[in-house]
Formats: sequence, C-alpha cells, structure tokens
Amino acid sequence: MDFGVVLQTDPPASEVVRLMKAAEGLGFSYGWTFDSAVLWQEPFVIYSQILANTSSLIVGPMVTNPSTRDWSVTASLFATLNDMFGNRTVCGIGRGDSARRVIGQQPASLSVLRDSMHVIRELAEGREAELHGAPVRIPWVRDGRLEIWMAAYGPKALKLVGEHADGFILQTADPAITKWTIESVRAAARDAGRDPGGITMCVAAPAYVGDDLPHQRNQLRWFGGMVGNHVADLVSRYGESGPVPHELTDYIRDREGYDYAHHGKAGNPSTDFVPDSIVDRFCLVGPAAAHVDRLTELADLGVDQFAIYLMHDAKEQTLAAYGNEIIPKLTA
Repeated sequence: MDFGVVLQTDPPASEVVRLMKAAEGLGFSYGWTFDSAVLWQEPFVIYSQILANTSSLIVGPMVTNPSTRDWSVTASLFATLNDMFGNRTVCGIGRGDSARRVIGQQPASLSVLRDSMHVIRELAEGREAELHGAPVRIPWVRDGRLEIWMAAYGPKALKLVGEHADGFILQTADPAITKWTIESVRAAARDAGRDPGGITMCVAAPAYVGDDLPHQRNQLRWFGGMVGNHVADLVSRYGESGPVPHELTDYIRDREGYDYAHHGKAGNPSTDFVPDSIVDRFCLVGPAAAHVDRLTELADLGVDQFAIYLMHDAKEQTLAAYGNEIIPKLTA
C-alpha cells in the first residue's frame, strides 16, 4: 500500500512545503492538496515549490474540477510541472464542490467531467484533442505522462471512473462503502473492456493517532460534514432507498445546511449532526495498532493507497506515528 498526505494550502505556503517534505522523509509517496482558489491559496503555484524541495513525491489536487480553469490551462499546468520535475504529478478530479459553490456556481455535470478528463490527459501528454470546437495540441510537451484519478460516490460517477479514469478516489475509510464502490468501479471497467486491475484505488480520510478518542472525534467530525455535503446531492437524486449504501446516506437526515467558510476545518459548526459512530467508521482514530488493523482491512478490499487528510491539532505527531509505526507494517 502507498501512502499520501492531503493538506489545505493555507498561508504560509512555506509551511505546506515543509510538511510535504517531512512526509516524504517519513515514507509518504504522494502529496495532495485541496483545490479551491478562493478558500485557500492557488495550489499549482505551491506544487512547484513542493516538487523543488522533494525528490520523488508525486503531487496533485484532491481534487480539481473541469470548470475553475480552462482545460488547456489545467493541462499546461500539469505538463509544465512534469517538464520541470520529471512526470511527478497526478490529476485528481471531480465535479467540483467548494471551488464552484463559493463563487455561486454549480458542480459540473458528469458528461462535462468525462470530456474534460480525456482532453486534459491528451493535451498534457502531447497529443491533439478537440477543445471548444478546434483541434488543439501543446507543441512543447515531450514524453509527458499524466494519470487522471476521479473522485466519486454515486453509481453513475463510479461507472464513469471504471470506464475512463486511471485511478479512483474514495473520500471515506468505511470498509462497507469501500467494498461497494471498488466493486462498482471494477464491474464498470470490465463492462468497458478495460483491465480492472489497472485502476489505482485510493481511499482518502482523516487519521489521528492517539489515545483520547473523544478529542480525536471532535477534531475529525468536520469530515462527516464534508462527505455529507456530497451525499446530500445523491439522496436528492436517488432517494434514501436508492442504490447508494445506507452507510453513506442515513446519517445526513438531521443535516440542516453547510457553511463553506468552515469547509474542511476542525470545529466546523455545520457538522454537529455527525455522530461519533460515523467519525469512527469514516476516519481512522485511536492508537497506531487500530490504524494498522483498519488499513489491513482496506488493503484486503483492494485499496492501493491511503491518503491522510491532515486537518487537526496533531499533524506532526500523526505524521511521525505513520512514518515510524504504521507505514512500515503496511509496506513490508
């Protein structure tokens, strides 16, 4: 199993770079950031500094979207970083939530997302693609490589992952949801004539190593609210008795709204509806041994990478615990 770390690009950017460099030294192989340029600083500027200060870390957004930037700009950003640092980027992408809603726009449709993945990959790897009705190619790309990993929860999105993406990002560490989503992606890949084993499966969730469970839960409750904000769209589309597992939908019945001013932050007041049981299922809490047990279970379900959302008050301690106690056991 590979390991990644997910940060928000809060100022100062130097702190983001420092933590990414530390993570690489502790055995993490991927460095991810949020991509909402109003809520946080522009990530692609910071990626350049992360790549310059690390030797092998692969970096990318978790996740970007098809609508914030023109697809040619997104492709050129990745291609430029790859040209400078040797194909060390990955494009995590989804429909767009916080980046779109905070500027009064709705997330992109799945058809737009599908088309964007194709065009971004083609352009970033130096091939011609049709964009805005015109043939476009980035002429200076040489030996470029860009994998596209798509974030998804619902049946239609999971089908799209299996048909078109190089990787799958699931933002929850719940084993039941992990099993259902991975099976859905693999089935869609087989139906499309693709090799299911060629799709990288990445689970992303907060992890907090320690013994004070009530404190850990309060620090990570924000994640259940963030996931619930995505799930609310699924419930409105499919209903509570639809194909989405009840493990993902039942807990949002008492949800009253969501304030993006606190998006992804410990103590988010929009997440009071999230019970302890959801925090325990969606996140990794407790001592290092509990993390090893859950990660072993996820690996058995086919998870190739676990990416830690590191938004709590024990970043350094959790990074160190993973590097010294957890990653060695999962990569042996």
